[in-house]
Amino acid sequence: MSGVKRSPRTSVKDRPSGWRLALRRQRRLLRPAGWVALASIVALLILFVVHAAGPHVGSGKTLISLRERLGGLTAASGLRVTDVVIEGRANTPESMLRAAIGIRKGDPILGFSLDDTRATIERIPWIEHATVERRLPGTVVVNLQERRPYAIWQNQGKFVLVDRTGQVVADQDVAQFRRLPLIVGLGAPGAAAELLDALRDRPALEEKVQASVRVGERRWNLRMTNGTDVMLPEAHEVVALDRLAQLQQEHDVLDRPLAAIDMRLPDRLVFRPKPEAANPEASDSAVVPPVPPVTTPPTVPVVAKKPT
Repeated sequence: MSGVKRSPRTSVKDRPSGWRLALRRQRRLLRPAGWVALASIVALLILFVVHAAGPHVGSGKTLISLRERLGGLTAASGLRVTDVVIEGRANTPESMLRAAIGIRKGDPILGFSLDDTRATIERIPWIEHATVERRLPGTVVVNLQERRPYAIWQNQGKFVLVDRTGQVVADQDVAQFRRLPLIVGLGAPGAAAELLDALRDRPALEEKVQASVRVGERRWNLRMTNGTDVMLPEAHEVVALDRLAQLQQEHDVLDRPLAAIDMRLPDRLVFRPKPEAANPEASDSAVVPPVPPVTTPPTVPVVAKKPT
């Protein structure tokens, strides 16, 4: 009986192709990854539907409940927080920031609101702007834009840091920023930027200023390091500073024993000598240039020293 001739089982034709062998080897790894991918897609679809439904879904508690359930379901598929990355932090206390983020390793990565987390972070005075994003499967990235401390504000005996816009940044650890300019008085933070910028452009004056004092929320007095008060005119501080710089260069007025230099009048300067300098028998101080008499000495506020 003649039979059909068969090829040996070890024939090359019976061997599976290379890509089939690779597929078989990776099948066990592909199945879990596929489930995770599927769970992620489903979760994102659910989130989209819930978000699109808006007020029709119900109260905020309903949204939170749905988010928690969704987070629990996807966490079972492996979508959990494995790392929280913080970018841009320089001065914000880390413990305060971590508490505001409120996300820990092992939490469901889809179980929290990005907007709510960002809003909580931005309530920290140091933070001007924040972004929070998920990078599946397990990373949360928080990017910060911090406020830059611009000056130390003394108000009612307390010292706080403020930024350029006048926003309070911090009321703790102020001493480490003691090189910043000191501003004093009600309304000082919101009005200080123009004056402080002008002083920084005139370093010969800036190094002699101990504090800038806001008077009546209208104008500025400069308390100099030697105790002299320079009274600047309202809304014309830059012009007055240029005049003061010229007087210092030509006559060393800021090195003389003066209690006050009144620059508020456009056509004259008023110099008020210190009491001991006004009496030649009581002091050997330099002679003060003759000035028109001052009938009512201006009140000069007392400025405390910077925090040490």
